[in-house]
Amino acid sequence: MFPTPSRRGILRDRREAGERLAERLAHLQQLHPVVLALPRGGVPVGFEIARRLGVPLEVLIVRKIGAPGNPEYGLGALVEDGTRYIDEPRVREAGCTLAELETTVTEELEEIRRRARAYRHGKPLPELAGRVVVLVDDGVATGGTVRAAIRSLRAHRVRRIIVALGVAPRDTFHQLGREADEVVALQIPEVFFAVGEWYARFDQVSDEEVERLLDRARSPAPPTSPAEA
Repeated sequence: MFPTPSRRGILRDRREAGERLAERLAHLQQLHPVVLALPRGGVPVGFEIARRLGVPLEVLIVRKIGAPGNPEYGLGALVEDGTRYIDEPRVREAGCTLAELETTVTEELEEIRRRARAYRHGKPLPELAGRVVVLVDDGVATGGTVRAAIRSLRAHRVRRIIVALGVAPRDTFHQLGREADEVVALQIPEVFFAVGEWYARFDQVSDEEVERLLDRARSPAPPTSPAEA
């Protein structure tokens, strides 16, 4: 049994995040959006949204560009179509140059290709031009991966981008709001240390779970409205 959410509004798990976000996004159902989840953690969240709205689920593979010697310190992000977002102030703070990041970029490109083979079996992204896109993740800190994804989607000439998140620090939430058409987050804390602190259960999501959820989402099934789920 999962712990009961506290007064801080902690989410039980990614499934609950998806259920609650689906309720907030129910008005989009008639627009038949495509849900693009950022793997791995965004996929269980996106699965619930897509299932409840009765719309397609796919992944948009984005990898954080970490600082040399400190990969958890994000300096930007790289999208599978080659779109890059580099946070130059953080690069300067880290004391490294853009040229020094190229080794990391090459490594992340290899990981992106591996994940594309695993998650989509080598198939390209679906046609996105003119579509309404719900871009999903379980949460963000600096928002670098989501910024890179937004820039990639703009290049695909999508109709509208709605970012759906389990948690986002208030400053990041407002920054993303200036780049996306709409941002929805269940938790928008002033004080923030890590995404995981806002979930009672925050297990690592495996490749196998991502593949299983994508296979389920791609199997024909009747739409489920948020009220019925």
